[in-house]
Amino acid sequence: MSFINKPGKTSSWRQMVIRQQVSDVFAYGAIKTTFTKAKETQRHVDRIITLAKKNTLDAKRRILSIILNTTKVSQEDLLKKILEIAKKYATRKGGYTRVARLNNRAGDNTQVALLELV
Repeated sequence: MSFINKPGKTSSWRQMVIRQQVSDVFAYGAIKTTFTKAKETQRHVDRIITLAKKNTLDAKRRILSIILNTTKVSQEDLLKKILEIAKKYATRKGGYTRVARLNNRAGDNTQVALLELV
């Protein structure tokens, strides 16, 4: 993936981008981003929902260590929202998100995708 091995981008930059996108997916329900970033973020969103389905103190602390504040909600409110979302997927064994390809971006012709909760 070109997103993962991009020259000049550090691992801390990649981690913060993914953490912010994960938080935005839960806050807004869907985000529009590049296809490679969407596929990478999808893995983390699915893991957080699986973790939230346990609903233990350890799971809550691990989720709080990943999610960030967004412009819409705080970290604590986002945790409550994630736990509500996890109840919705209680019987589902995976596949909590969907990546839909959109048109290419006009400026740099990059494939754009929509990452949304199913």
